Amino acid sequence: MIDATIEVAGLRKRFGPALALDGMSFRVGPGRVTGFVGPNGAGKSTTMRVILGLDFADAGTALVGGRPYRSWRRPLSRVGSLLDAGALQPSRSARGHLLWLAHSQGLSARRVDEVIEQAGLAAVARRRAGGFSLGMRQRLGIAAALLGDPPVLMLDEPFNGMDPEGIVWMRGFLRSLAGQGRAVLVSSHLMSELQDTADHLVVVGRGRVIADTSVAALIAASSGDQVTVRTTVGPAAAAVLEGAGATVAVTGPDGLAVSGLAVSGLAAERVVAVLGEHGVPFSEVSAHRATLEEAYLELTRDAVEFRAAAAPEAAR
Repeated sequence: MIDATIEVAGLRKRFGPALALDGMSFRVGPGRVTGFVGPNGAGKSTTMRVILGLDFADAGTALVGGRPYRSWRRPLSRVGSLLDAGALQPSRSARGHLLWLAHSQGLSARRVDEVIEQAGLAAVARRRAGGFSLGMRQRLGIAAALLGDPPVLMLDEPFNGMDPEGIVWMRGFLRSLAGQGRAVLVSSHLMSELQDTADHLVVVGRGRVIADTSVAALIAASSGDQVTVRTTVGPAAAAVLEGAGATVAVTGPDGLAVSGLAVSGLAAERVVAVLGEHGVPFSEVSAHRATLEEAYLELTRDAVEFRAAAAPEAAR
């Protein structure tokens, strides 16, 4: 059975005085899309380059299919990668670029045509790649990554430059690749896209892993016990809920944010019971569900290395 895994253990890497990786450790398993996320300077790109043998770690190991990338005789048949969509010869056609890569790995022209079709590039395969948009270059990079039909895929910011149709295609394509039993590692800053694509997340900051968890678990932990209440009698509802021990904040003319009433995780049910006991009318009671972006920002708040100053207020 082919080993479709990436295993990173204790990676340390310095660039001069800067510590880029500080004991980075995680595992990417088969059959799921794993998001690889973190602030700028967190060590994502360096880690991916070390996995692919483009940089050498000062300590630790990075294995693909149980072996270092450089030890594979035909590495494109073990791991496909897209780190830089601009890494191509602009005068070559898309098909010519892929044929050149295929020849280096002993792959056939037939396989080139198959990945061109998979990536949605059949209509432009003979156009010069230098004239491609960023989104089309991303598709060409995906095609190149698939050439060897690898069990492992590593993609850095694959959603960049994609139009809405391309983003929808990319989401479904990545999920289908994982559904085939491949290990898919995707680095991205677009949390909204990963929320609809990834099953698992490796969150990093300052060169080490902050969290290694499922997307669902991370969102649930960030959502907490907050409940949204819609009611036309806000002050009365707030008084009743505060009397029951809740913390209440007004969020609009008919909206309240309620927290502090969770019982065995049933915060919304408890709010309904309290309002019902006191005859307070309401039109909605719903548990707050954090977005992946909210959960990520909360988790990485202390790991941001480059933070912009607050924007000045506009003159009145």
